[in-house]
Amino acid sequence: MTALKAHEVARFVTRPDLSQGIFLAYGPDAGLVRETAQRLIRKLTEDDPASANVIVLEGSEIDFDPSVLAVEAKTLSLFGGKRIVRVRGATKSLVMTLTELRDDPDGAAIVLEAGNLAPKDALRALVEAAKFGRALPCYPDSDETLQALIRETFNQNAIRIDPDVVVLLRDILGNDREITRRELEKLCLYAASSKTLSREDVLLLCADNGMLVIDAILDAAAGGHAEKLELALNRALSSAVDSQRLLAMCTIHFANLRRWRAEVDTGKSPRAVLDGLRPKPHFSRIGSLEQQLRLWSESALSTAAERILQVTAETRRRPAIAEASLRRTLLAICMMAAAH
Repeated sequence: MTALKAHEVARFVTRPDLSQGIFLAYGPDAGLVRETAQRLIRKLTEDDPASANVIVLEGSEIDFDPSVLAVEAKTLSLFGGKRIVRVRGATKSLVMTLTELRDDPDGAAIVLEAGNLAPKDALRALVEAAKFGRALPCYPDSDETLQALIRETFNQNAIRIDPDVVVLLRDILGNDREITRRELEKLCLYAASSKTLSREDVLLLCADNGMLVIDAILDAAAGGHAEKLELALNRALSSAVDSQRLLAMCTIHFANLRRWRAEVDTGKSPRAVLDGLRPKPHFSRIGSLEQQLRLWSESALSTAAERILQVTAETRRRPAIAEASLRRTLLAICMMAAAH
């Protein structure tokens, strides 16, 4: 019985211990399932890829005519070469046909792609129990595997990255391997000439980073960094982030700063206050938030919060001036921070 662990799959597809039989890539990460099947097929055909005979079937085709899988697996190529049958959307409806093939694959490799299968699923159980069978679980990337993938991708393309790019991308990217690959390929293409990639490049290029851009605005304004504020505001507004949303987030941020500052005024250090928060801010922001707590007094925070509330009310009455008022207000708050 051969049941691989998820962390063993990457090593297996680079050095499979079988060249024929039934290979089942399954799991909730559809992108990783597809990638695993593709990598395995490339490995199985590397001795003679030109002559390999790769047939691709959909699970629905086999459901309609179960005999098609056995026929394709047993049909010799006119030009010789390895026979590989790839089945997308495989389900337990294949079990009867696969039972006929599991003990005598006759040189063919059947690569199955399936969704998340329970341990007792008939298809998974058949492959795990087969002498010529290997089940390859594909689960979403952990923080460690995702960071390793990011570093490996940029190293392979000889791209130098800022120290915090790996952690930033880990937070931006989801846990679908296909989406992750697309985003990394986009970044590699962008940096193909310069061979460098900064945090700002990642924020600019990667999808679904609205909250990160907003954090950049909040930290730049409350930290007294005018150039960073202008850059972050331009990115957010050009990406259609609503001015009222930004003002609402500013209100929340300064309310938090006032609450945290009250703890500092009791004698706690800014770092101790931040370390005690639940949920904790992302560690990449801790230094900036600590600086903000040192810069702002309670009275100054109260003044800034009141100014934000006044502008919020004004722009709700007059939406046409929202962007200009937002920029003016945040720049004024930024100057307050810089003056300390």
